[in-house]
Amino acid sequence: MYGYIYTRSLGYCSALSLNSSRKREAERMAKSPEEEHPHKAFGWAAKDSSGVLSPFHFSRRDNGVEDVTIKILYCGVCHSDLHAAKNEWGFSRYPLVPGHEIVGIVTKIGSNVKKFKVDNQVGVGVMVNSCKSCEYCDQDSENYCPKMIFTYNAHNYDGTKTYGGYSDTIVVDQHFVLHIPDSMPADGAAPLLCAGITVYSPMKYYGMTEPGKHLGIVGLGGLGHVAVKIGKAFGLKVTVISSSSRKEREALDRLGADSFVVSSDPEKMKAAFGTMDYIIDTVSAVHALAPLLSLLKTNGKLVTLGLPEKPLELPIFPLVLGKFLHS
Repeated sequence: MYGYIYTRSLGYCSALSLNSSRKREAERMAKSPEEEHPHKAFGWAAKDSSGVLSPFHFSRRDNGVEDVTIKILYCGVCHSDLHAAKNEWGFSRYPLVPGHEIVGIVTKIGSNVKKFKVDNQVGVGVMVNSCKSCEYCDQDSENYCPKMIFTYNAHNYDGTKTYGGYSDTIVVDQHFVLHIPDSMPADGAAPLLCAGITVYSPMKYYGMTEPGKHLGIVGLGGLGHVAVKIGKAFGLKVTVISSSSRKEREALDRLGADSFVVSSDPEKMKAAFGTMDYIIDTVSAVHALAPLLSLLKTNGKLVTLGLPEKPLELPIFPLVLGKFLHS
């Protein structure tokens, strides 16, 4: 119909183009994941909302001129993978191969790839493509690009699904591939590609880098334990806030946190009232924010990083009155 706005001949061409596009899409849909692309791949996929992973044979595309083919050595397990595998956010497409904390070795590069060589150790995070032409892409903020493509549970520009790092190989546009130093163990580097950058980025952006300032970290899971290490590296005083005392020894003895507060203990929460400059909340389950706000100093910062499947309740009075309550 678009072509008929101009001339009948243009409309005819548009109709032909549309029909061809639909034909290609139908042909693609008729193919199994193992037949979509020329190169065989193997991974572990969730087939339904049970989230159970099972062996999955599929395929990867040819290495294009801008692409890097990677033999995957390690892939971290992010809580987002669990949310997606179980369709807790409501937009999972099955079969779904999770994984966006990928480290591997380059096995092939395209003719336009200059930054990488075969046998380089590299990493891939949560994105594998974007439009590369919008204002966000121009600012190296591709994660805000309206056409950004996730490493898995998305569709690439050719219409085929993206499958993640719980697999043996992946082909990625070079712009979304990162160098991993050979001196860094691959298994230790993998979590930095999501958990690491997820805590490091807001800490830098919101100025949580001043030695001696007090940082509270809610939850000691994948993000939380990395936040402790980065916070200590910045010279911050770090307090871990957890719903139980089960991880206290790990936080203090293994990770080097300065203190540990059990959020279900009224006395410990009262003692910590108004003492923290910053709080990073990594909890991915539904939980109360009001008790956390009470721990902040005047003009303190609370950054939430967990992605619960249901909205959190944000009380406004503590935000409005906080400056007076803490003065």
